[in-house]
Amino acid sequence: MLNLELYLVTDEAACLGRDFFWVVEEAVKGGVTMVQLREKSLSTRAFIDRAKRLKNLLESYNVPLIINDRVDVALAVDADGVHIGQNDMPFQTAHRLLGEGKIIGLSAEKQSDVLEAEHWNLSYLAVSPLFATPTKTDTEQPWDLEGLQWVRQQSRHPLVVIGGLHTGNAHEAVLNGANGIAVVSAICSAPSPREAARELKAIIQESILWPAKSS
Repeated sequence: MLNLELYLVTDEAACLGRDFFWVVEEAVKGGVTMVQLREKSLSTRAFIDRAKRLKNLLESYNVPLIINDRVDVALAVDADGVHIGQNDMPFQTAHRLLGEGKIIGLSAEKQSDVLEAEHWNLSYLAVSPLFATPTKTDTEQPWDLEGLQWVRQQSRHPLVVIGGLHTGNAHEAVLNGANGIAVVSAICSAPSPREAARELKAIIQESILWPAKSS
């Protein structure tokens, strides 16, 4: 069963000069359940080298490695899956290349993306961006909580939210339909990535139980 609760999307710049692998491992020790390697500027060879090292690190914690955009890199390192955006490789092509049993997540930036995705057997749909965020400036208008509610009503897929998530709004995101929270700077830039992950994970798990407690 795929655990989407706390999904770390990497950004070396957000690590503020600290060792990239140390930040990721600390985050995993704090409770991160999935890691997406996002590298926009590395060469293919350097991307593959980083992905191999990260996969080895994550395997010991039984945490899946997802590659952003690059199906070729995912194949080269036998990653657990890929995350694709609306301008990346089409879902059907990625699925055919990766084969059965691999995780494929897709970003949904507008209502038509959500409705189209109903035709595909995605592993998860990423509602992006939920809130305004400086790390994603090339996207549509933020969904906000009302938009997330709409997606939850329309979509049969597990939902991950990304964009502006932190300890102050993770609870509301889960209550409004998110199955998991994806973060970048809230963990990568935190003084203690482990403590930041631990705090977020506790909020998410408490929020998942909230409806049962309230009834």
